[in-house]
Amino acid sequence: MNRIKSLSLLTVLMLGMSSGANGQEAADECARPKVEKVERPNVVWQPGPGGNQVPLWPENLKIQTPETDGNPEMVGNGSPLVAGRIWNWATYVSRPTMTIFPPKGENTGATMLVLPGGGYVAIAMDLEGTEICDWITQHGVTCVVLKYRTPQIWGRGEDGSRLPPEGDLLPLQDAQRAMGLLRSQASSYEINPDKIGVIGFSSGAHLAAAVSNANERTYDPVDAADEASARPNYAIVMYPGKFMSERRPKRLELAPWMEISAEAPPTLLIHAMNDDSNDIRNTMAYALALNDVGVPVDMRIFAKGCHAFGLRPTDDPITTEWPGLAVEWLRDIKIL
Repeated sequence: MNRIKSLSLLTVLMLGMSSGANGQEAADECARPKVEKVERPNVVWQPGPGGNQVPLWPENLKIQTPETDGNPEMVGNGSPLVAGRIWNWATYVSRPTMTIFPPKGENTGATMLVLPGGGYVAIAMDLEGTEICDWITQHGVTCVVLKYRTPQIWGRGEDGSRLPPEGDLLPLQDAQRAMGLLRSQASSYEINPDKIGVIGFSSGAHLAAAVSNANERTYDPVDAADEASARPNYAIVMYPGKFMSERRPKRLELAPWMEISAEAPPTLLIHAMNDDSNDIRNTMAYALALNDVGVPVDMRIFAKGCHAFGLRPTDDPITTEWPGLAVEWLRDIKIL
């Protein structure tokens, strides 16, 4: 099995769960039941009823391909279980899309661009994607799930330090393109172009931070959509990783690739102290860095919750309380 073909198998370990990196105690309390993994090659992810999936880039435009090694898009079921249920992912995504779910009930004009996690190896399309839309559309918010280009591998240096991918971060290009498309087509989507934000989970949280802090587009403009601002009006950052060079850092020091801009939007960070995949210091260091340049930051930190819970309720309070806290915060900053 070559390096690329093994990526989808590795994904089911990366989104979940129980790496034990916080020690055996954390690994034990975050352990989840494992099930047989199912992969479906040459299948393109579809959103199901209610979602309108549209391409991000013109069909005839050649865009950079992620590390697919020529493999067509693939979907599959993840393992271990999350809250007793399987989760579904997509990988080998070379033609990214956004899927739009209209609000239920009164339209507030607000929009939330959802950036699922998956270690930049795959994308947790339901757990941290469509299930988020099931929740936020009930609050009158248009919800958009980004299926970005992946895989794009993060490596390790000789000293064990984390290294970002060589060249451009392709998911960042996709997130910026999605923001521009939403703003440029705001009237047709019946949304307010000044109330478009992001919510990201795990590696998607890193992507939320990247699009929040980028002061310019990371690709050459394609059309009128790229004349609109690519920066979100707000950001919700859930159990982030890849903010720091060390996997288990001792200092609150962001990695060199983490750009921080005073123009970043108001940001809410949510994390569990016992996250055994992404150290809580990712959240703490990022919050301090934003605060240092004057960006409004709120944090909600819970003792337990582990990693990659999305909206699925467990006995840990964070899993049931964070959605209400996020809605309250959106009201506080006048998005709702």
